[in-house]
Amino acid sequence: MDGSRSSRAAVLLAAREARLRGRALHVVHALTTPVPLLPPGPPDAPGEGGLRDRAETLVAEAVETARAAGAGGRVSGAVLPGEALTVLETASRSAAVVVLGSRGRGEFRALLLGSTAVHLAAHGHCPLLVVRGEGDASGPVLLGVDGSPTGAAAAAFAFEEAALRGTGVRALHACTPLPPGAPAPSGPPDGEEERLLAESLAGLRERHPDVPVEQSVVRGGVRETLIEASADAGLLVVGARGRGGFAGLLLGSVSQAVLHHARCPVAVVRP
Repeated sequence: MDGSRSSRAAVLLAAREARLRGRALHVVHALTTPVPLLPPGPPDAPGEGGLRDRAETLVAEAVETARAAGAGGRVSGAVLPGEALTVLETASRSAAVVVLGSRGRGEFRALLLGSTAVHLAAHGHCPLLVVRGEGDASGPVLLGVDGSPTGAAAAAFAFEEAALRGTGVRALHACTPLPPGAPAPSGPPDGEEERLLAESLAGLRERHPDVPVEQSVVRGGVRETLIEASADAGLLVVGARGRGGFAGLLLGSVSQAVLHHARCPVAVVRP
């Protein structure tokens, strides 16, 4: 929580997650000096002008907002010294989910996604949930399926979220688009792609028999397809890196694209 409009929306989303999961919610503000959010002055200066006083007020307000939003009495807050990247990466080691706004106060206005969110998507130790767009709160959980090991972790998270929210999963696998000028195929997508999708969901369907599942294979670019489909979704879930990424790349191009441009909240899941 940094006091930005985006982080205030994240508090509400985090409160919902805590309520659905029956877990405690911990609100964190990382206090560094200097801080663009706060006026200059010593961290422990008395009165409203002090950095720490202002930070404590932000956290206290966020805690009350979360309680009012239904998170219950198990809401706490803390102002922790250090850079946000380090503080939140450490906190993610013992968290079920980390929730962030898409852009904080410290970013340039034209930057769609803050550096903290990108860093945690690549280096965090638990799923990252980022507030994006409006979406449809009652819409399905949209799952991007690619058959990768990271994708399997994302699929499990998507089914868990759908079960908690009382909604369904829309599993989407995008296969390679046709080259320019090629005639459109007359039949359905390749059977191998259909098999990949079905196999990716088989065990999860059995573990969550009450979760409705819609699965589809479409021909087109993965990033464009998922971003377009996110317009009426309640949540978009992707793995941090898919089959096509380089071995040393911690965050794939698809996950980066949806973090920047999706029209609903995005969850990036690492194994």
